[in-house]
Amino acid sequence: MFRNRFEAGSQLAELLEDYAQKETCLLAIPRGGIEIGHPIALRLKKPLDVIIPRKIPCPDNPELALGAVTIDGGIEINQPLVAELGLTVSDIEKLINPVQAEIQRRLAVYRGNKPGPGLQGKNVILIDDGLATGYTMMAGIRSARRQSPDRIIVAVPVSPASTYERVREAADELVVLHLARDRFFTVSGFYQNFRDLRDEELTQLLEQCNQGPSEGLGASSGKP
Repeated sequence: MFRNRFEAGSQLAELLEDYAQKETCLLAIPRGGIEIGHPIALRLKKPLDVIIPRKIPCPDNPELALGAVTIDGGIEINQPLVAELGLTVSDIEKLINPVQAEIQRRLAVYRGNKPGPGLQGKNVILIDDGLATGYTMMAGIRSARRQSPDRIIVAVPVSPASTYERVREAADELVVLHLARDRFFTVSGFYQNFRDLRDEELTQLLEQCNQGPSEGLGASSGKP
């Protein structure tokens, strides 16, 4: 168990050190991914930006993902679950609309009006505080792939075994500190402190990662 996300991120950073000397872009999934990404960015001396896929919550169980939506409008749907619940296309659209609105809100908060990083030809590390169903991360991978990066690396502290296999097939590399085989898996169960930071606190973490000699948030070319 990790004391908090910063401790988990520090342990992940040790496994990612080889990317410090390569063309590497760090993209965190808010909220928890920013806390994980903070020590990684400081250790690798790379800027930290965000990628904002958001899960589509199940109407009767918000923790269960029907799929995910990405910043560029891509949609990943858990078709077997949708069929099991008997949801129509209209039902899904109603669930997607508020998710898209929240993506735009978070984009404005964490990146402002700065352009996103250019990923073409780079090693892209996608960071989150853990995998559950994996649909949010899968949507992030597909979004990043559209920019033709050299490699996509997913870095998370914890993942259930079933999700690990699915995400590993989609990414070029998957770095996980703890692979869980618990039947009733929850990401929060691996942290003593799983409190979400406020937007203002997360923005400060991003600013800390993008100060000094690095090019800063939204840098699209060159090494930090």
